[in-house]
Amino acid sequence: MSRATIRDVARAAGVSLATVDRVLNRRAGVRAATVQRVEEAMRRLDFTRDLAAANLSKKRRYRLTFLLPDGANSFMRELEAAVQATSRQSSMERAEVTVAMVPAFDGPALAKALDGIDRAATDGVAVVATESAEVRAAIDRLRADDVRVVTLVSDLPASTRDRFVGIDNGVAGRTAAGLLGRFCPAAPGRVAVVAGSMLLRDHAERRSGFEQVMRAEYPHLTVLAPLEGLDDAERVAALLGEALAADRDIVGLYSLGAGNRGVVTTLAAAGLGGRIRVVAHELSPHARAALRDGTFDAVINQDAGHEARSAVRILKALIDDRALVEAQERIRIEIFMRDNLP
Repeated sequence: MSRATIRDVARAAGVSLATVDRVLNRRAGVRAATVQRVEEAMRRLDFTRDLAAANLSKKRRYRLTFLLPDGANSFMRELEAAVQATSRQSSMERAEVTVAMVPAFDGPALAKALDGIDRAATDGVAVVATESAEVRAAIDRLRADDVRVVTLVSDLPASTRDRFVGIDNGVAGRTAAGLLGRFCPAAPGRVAVVAGSMLLRDHAERRSGFEQVMRAEYPHLTVLAPLEGLDDAERVAALLGEALAADRDIVGLYSLGAGNRGVVTTLAAAGLGGRIRVVAHELSPHARAALRDGTFDAVINQDAGHEARSAVRILKALIDDRALVEAQERIRIEIFMRDNLP
């Protein structure tokens, strides 16, 4: 049996093609009784709209903007490259993707960038969110102007953003604790935590999940207050170096941000590579090398390419008001050790 068309719906409802088009696009000027008749005809005929064809016929383009933090963060640069690659592919699917860089960990600067987005030329925004009142308000203003918004990597659920695209960071932190707890000795010891900033929700959620499992399952290990390295290698190296020099009982380390290069440098300088158990995040070149030489025991990773493609798909679906394939958009946590490096 052939698929029902818009002409079939018009004929079954006893209306014109233009009326069916108005109902499909939720435009004004159609009486409620007529809308009901058209919708009933669509249900009876099992009519499914071909959005791709409809958008093509209307020369529909999706205008999307990604706001990403600048700086030397290896994962963010990988994400930027993934967005650029997705942009090239999406251009063939009538999506125009632009990327703008903002200062990392700077809520006011991010809020200013969000407020500076041209509403008339933008349909959707993907943003790596910073936890701040200014950013929440700026996202709320975008949504009030009918611009679709997804948060990427780091969420801001208190805002009116439409959806989050990224891993479950609380689960990631709990996973890190399960790994590190097994790697560390059974004797009492302390665990250092290196973060970027607690102003990022993904870092705060990872820390919370990590500490919950460590307290419940590995009470012989004391988790120290996080060292906020701002994802800067030199700052991480300085802070971690001071911590290791002051505390000889540190037996484990959780690097939950992007300070891996500073961690590797410091452990090597102190002669502790392979002696302190380390779980880190993101399979950057430095993390990969650290796994190979035994400095790191495990790395928890998220697929930047999947996140970039998912953000584009989700924004397009939100703009079209259509359902998603949820399993396709679930960003999974990956665990890498020396033995399973790709």
